Amino acid sequence: MNAVSPADSKIPVTVLTGYLGAGKTTLLNRILTEPHGKKYAVIVNEFGEIGIDNDLVVGADEEVFEMNNGCICCTVRGDLIRIIEGLMKRRGKFDAIIVETTGLADPAPVAQTFFIDQDVSDKARLDAVVTVADAKWLIERLADAPEAKNQIAFADVILLNKTDLVTPQELAEVERRIRTINPYATLHRTQKAAVPLEAVLGRNAFDLDRILEIEPAFLETDDAHDHDHHHGDGHHHHGGLHHHHDDEIQSVAIALGEVDPERFMPWISDLIQREGPNILRSKGILAFSREPRRFVFQGVHQILDGDLQREWKPGEERRSRLVFIGRDLDAEAIRRGAEACAA
Repeated sequence: MNAVSPADSKIPVTVLTGYLGAGKTTLLNRILTEPHGKKYAVIVNEFGEIGIDNDLVVGADEEVFEMNNGCICCTVRGDLIRIIEGLMKRRGKFDAIIVETTGLADPAPVAQTFFIDQDVSDKARLDAVVTVADAKWLIERLADAPEAKNQIAFADVILLNKTDLVTPQELAEVERRIRTINPYATLHRTQKAAVPLEAVLGRNAFDLDRILEIEPAFLETDDAHDHDHHHGDGHHHHGGLHHHHDDEIQSVAIALGEVDPERFMPWISDLIQREGPNILRSKGILAFSREPRRFVFQGVHQILDGDLQREWKPGEERRSRLVFIGRDLDAEAIRRGAEACAA
């Protein structure tokens, strides 16, 4: 009998972020007004930012607003945890929660809420961080606004919006800059944030399988190429590890076979405690020796959450893969530590 993960019963939460003017509100308006057949509870920082007609809002003097397509809208005037706990009392009224951060916000504290507070983490799980980026202004923002960089680094899904306002050359350069910061997020080019909603909602970013869609060679650790350095494209490869140079935010990806949980758990705990302030996001799928299920984890700074999820499928290669995105990471030390946990 297959074990059902407790994660299956948790309400998925999408954190929607992006710098001022990138198009978050446009995307949110679509979610709140399109007849998609799902009911979302939407938590926004300031209700006034959203151009929603008054006739869509029921009981506008409350903190919780019910939309005419069944979605619920709340304002983060109060504490996020308190609002989520209030929403949980209305379980069954909605399928998922969307939290929109302000344009100047670092997504970390919002994402951390779903790990830190026991009542919240028992009932809700972080599904994905979705970042809307402005194709015309992103490069300038990356230079002068650390929040914009963090928003890209944290993303599981990136909407590169307003692509009609830039030339193909400018678009290619913006994408290159995004990829140096975060090579693993799914990237969609959009205008007016028009994207199928299933591309941003219900992504289950807990699952690293999506990395393989973006970088099919991710698991290829051909020893012959172990010390083959390519500096021209801004990064070099060490087997399964990619270490990007041309930004202070870098990503470290590691591919292994089976891992000994007795060694891995103390190592990852120590790494996260020591390097946590520099590690923006961490995630992984692990093949533990003598364990039929995949161990899946994800973390934000010093907070890590993980559990055993679905069983490995017949014929599926039992490979472990880990990703760390952060600042000033010692990629070689992280790689050595992970490899020392091999079964």
